[in-house]
Order: sequence, then structure tokens, then C-alpha cells
Amino acid sequence: MADLTTPLIAASAMLAITTTAYAAAWAERTIASAAIGAMAEKDGLFGAGLVLTVIPETIVIFGLIVAILIVGMAG
Repeated sequence: MADLTTPLIAASAMLAITTTAYAAAWAERTIASAAIGAMAEKDGLFGAGLVLTVIPETIVIFGLIVAILIVGMAG
């Protein structure tokens, strides 16, 4: 009989990373479009727009940490 735990662990780690990546991409798209609109009105908002666009990338780092914990605790 095949061991089903390994594919389930891999699927759980994949799900942790992909959901956070999609959430970060959606947030960046929304924030970037708003930041570009704000920069079109006022040029001084470039730095704030850049920082706010980069912040959602931390969500993916959290997903990667969760995936590493899933694989590490299962091993």
C-alpha cells in the first residue's frame, strides 16, 4: 500500500505558499494602481507608493516559513 502522507505534506506546503503568493499579488496590484494614480496627481508621493507596493511581499515570506514548518515537523 502506498504511503499517502508524503503527497499530503507536499500539498499542504504548496497550498501555504501559493495562497500567500496570490494574496500578495492581488494586494500589490491594488496598491500599485492606487499609488500610480496618486503619483499622477502629486509627484512627491513616489517614495510612499514604492514602500507601500513592497510591503505585501512579506506575506509570501510568512507563507514560506509556514511551508518550511510543515515540512520540518512532518519529517
